[in-house]
Amino acid sequence: MSTAEIKKMSTSERLSAMEQLWDALCHEGQEPASPSWHRDVLEQRRKRMNSSEAHFYTLDQIRDQFR
Repeated sequence: MSTAEIKKMSTSERLSAMEQLWDALCHEGQEPASPSWHRDVLEQRRKRMNSSEAHFYTLDQIRDQFR
């Protein structure tokens, strides 16, 4: 299916197609390998967290930012 065909679908049809794709992937029994750059990003975040450079917010604080 091409992008042009997908754009012609209604929102409901696209959501249904995504649900079917996720369902098929979940029952495949094999998880795709993470790209190598994921490890680098996680390591950078871990270093920031351990060096106190990271800032942590509660869920309520985040919600308040968007109200």
